[in-house]
Amino acid sequence: MSEKTFEVLQPSGILDGVSAKELRTEIVELLETKKPKPRSILVDLQDVTFMDSAGLGALVSILKTVRFSGAEFCLCSLSEQVKIIFDLTKMEKVFKIVESRQEFEEKMI
Repeated sequence: MSEKTFEVLQPSGILDGVSAKELRTEIVELLETKKPKPRSILVDLQDVTFMDSAGLGALVSILKTVRFSGAEFCLCSLSEQVKIIFDLTKMEKVFKIVESRQEFEEKMI
């Protein structure tokens, strides 16, 4: 009787300050209301077509919030555009990034 200890969120379209703030609100609600509280949060970025600096800043804020709650924060399925932003800003050293949702789920089992 293994209980799922992680949650997956999958934003789509443009990840800018506004949409990333909505994602942060969703994650905070999840951490505050979900029982049991997830040990890990995965944000699957496969449907994100563009991310700007405000979106990246909001992801950093989300990372801090999730870590403060005692959970792990992970990203997967980065598009080429998002990978470039992470490479240029060296954020791939800050975030835990896996190739795919499947890889993440295999590590969680």
